[in-house]
Amino acid sequence: MAVFDPYFFMLCEKSGVCLCLVYLRHKPTFEILGLLFNISRSKAHETFNYWIEILREILPASQMEEVAGDSEKYQQLRQNLSEYELIIDSAEQAIERPIDYQEQKKYYSGKKKLHTLKNQFIVLPNGADIVDICLGQLGKISDISLFRQTRDKFAVTQKFLGDKAYIGESVITTPHKKPRKAEIYALHKQENQQLSSRRIGVEHMIARVKIFRVASERFRLSLHRYTQVIMTICGLVRLRIKRSSILTVNPLSSVC
Repeated sequence: MAVFDPYFFMLCEKSGVCLCLVYLRHKPTFEILGLLFNISRSKAHETFNYWIEILREILPASQMEEVAGDSEKYQQLRQNLSEYELIIDSAEQAIERPIDYQEQKKYYSGKKKLHTLKNQFIVLPNGADIVDICLGQLGKISDISLFRQTRDKFAVTQKFLGDKAYIGESVITTPHKKPRKAEIYALHKQENQQLSSRRIGVEHMIARVKIFRVASERFRLSLHRYTQVIMTICGLVRLRIKRSSILTVNPLSSVC
C-alpha cells in the first residue's frame, strides 16, 4: 500500500499554480493555505515563492514590457500608441508601517494618512489593455511628478487623458477646475462629464487588478516582493482580457 506523501502537491504543477493563484486572489494566511493544500505553512510559503517567479517570467505585465527586449518593436509600439489618447491614473496601496522613523516619513502619504506605495497605470482607450505601469513608488510622490519621471517612454507627440491631479501638464487633457468662490460653467461641467466617461477605462483596469486582495488590502509580504507580485497580477489581468477578446471575436455560438 502506497504511503501518502503530504508534500505531493509540491511536485504537482497544477496544484502549485492553483496555490499561488488562491493566495493572490484571496490572501489567506500561509497557515490556512497549507491546510487547504495539505502541506505545512513553510512549504506553502516556499511553493508560493517558487510559482510567483515562474508566472512573473511568462506573463508580461504591459505592452511596453512585452517589447522591452526588441528595439524595433519598441519603436513601432511607440509610433502606434501615438495615434491614441492614452488614459493615465495612479492608485495607492497601504503597507505595514516601517519600524524606522526615517523610513516611516519616506512612505507616509498625506492624502491617504497611511504608509503607502503608489502605482501608475497607463492604459488604452476603453481599458482595452495595459500599456505601461510604474509600481512601488513612495506614497508621498505626486501623480504629476511620477508621470514626468516616466514620460520619456513615449513619443513626443503622445497625448494622454488624466484627472485633476495632472492639471498643469500640457500633454495631458484634464478636467476644468472649479473657479475659487464661483460656480463652474455649464459647458465646462458638460465637458468634464464627457472626459470622465472616456477616463473610466483606467478606473475599470485598476478595479480588475484590485479584485486580487493582495493588491487591494494592506500588503504584508516583504516589500522587495511588491513589484514582482503586482506585475504578476497585471499579467494575469492581461491574460484574461486577451482571452475575452478571442472569445468575442470567435464566439462559441457561431460553431454548429
